[in-house]
Amino acid sequence: MRASGGVESASRISVAIFEKRSSASRDGEDPGELADDFAARVVAWQRQHGRNDLPWQRNRDPYAVWVSEIMLQQTQVATVIPYYERFMDRFPDVAALAAASLDEVMRCWSGLGYYSRARNLHRAATVVMSGYDGVFPRDAAALAELPGIGRSTAAAIAALAYGERGAILDGNVKRVLCRYFAIEGDPASSSVERSLWALAERMAPEQDIARYTQGVMDIGATVCTRHRPRCQVCVLARDCVARRTGRVEELPQARKRKPVPERSVAMLLLHHAGQVLLEKRPQTGIWGGLWSLPEAAPEEDIEAVCLRRFGARGIEVAALPGLVHGFTHFRLRIQPWRIVVGSLQIGSGEPGLVWLSLEEARGAALPVPVRKILEVR
Repeated sequence: MRASGGVESASRISVAIFEKRSSASRDGEDPGELADDFAARVVAWQRQHGRNDLPWQRNRDPYAVWVSEIMLQQTQVATVIPYYERFMDRFPDVAALAAASLDEVMRCWSGLGYYSRARNLHRAATVVMSGYDGVFPRDAAALAELPGIGRSTAAAIAALAYGERGAILDGNVKRVLCRYFAIEGDPASSSVERSLWALAERMAPEQDIARYTQGVMDIGATVCTRHRPRCQVCVLARDCVARRTGRVEELPQARKRKPVPERSVAMLLLHHAGQVLLEKRPQTGIWGGLWSLPEAAPEEDIEAVCLRRFGARGIEVAALPGLVHGFTHFRLRIQPWRIVVGSLQIGSGEPGLVWLSLEEARGAALPVPVRKILEVR
């Protein structure tokens, strides 16, 4: 009952916004005509000006669309393209991805960040193979049941791969709708997000849904950008309420940001007999499932830690240049230490540790800052 009430409430909000929007732009305009006109302009713009030559647009293969949509979560297109092409070369279809080890997948993903996406890709591939005979489900509701695929991503895959009508609401689309309809409030809040979902559903056309879906994302990514939007060339500008009222820069309304906390850690780069020591991180938490360098608290005695944990006696211990790595919710200050090991007690290591040549270590699934440390001569 509560869910139904929420849907009805969002629907009423959407109707009210349409009526207010129509009266603000064109007197007496029917809300249905407004939605049709919006969609038609998006589709026409996408056909002429949108992104139509991306690697995953070469066909409507749902596997390719799925991989690209997961990679594009919280990552820009220019960054994704080389990772996507390398990933598809290594795992050309869902069967290849499901058959691979998680370590192989993580190694191919290394550097792209938000590593839970890679773990979910691998899990979802095994589900598609075991539960759907290797064929991706065609409807958004079934797609949304797969690991790592939420409501918006499922609708995008269904629209782009199968032409199924549905609404998407990623960050770019939220920004377009917030400005076009002059939506107040934090788009991430539950009440505003319900309103945006209702509007997104109303604006999605019955025809050309794949091009519309790509187009509204493209407008948000390349025209209606967060900073310095190019309103002068926007196909939606003539009746965008934010532009008409001079509020483009203040919409969407930003949430109040809290100061970003900082954490500090020491990373230990142990060298012994031409090899370096790597440690497998837990599957959960930051860099889950990746290989990293052993860590210590910044205030600990580095030589004592090496002796206690690894039976390693250092003949040379030197601090390397520090790094700062940003995560979504905090910054990590890293102080690397280079330890040349003189003697090593056999059998004193811990599970999840491996000695590799420097070349092998650089080829492992590593977090970006660890890769940078290994490049230090």
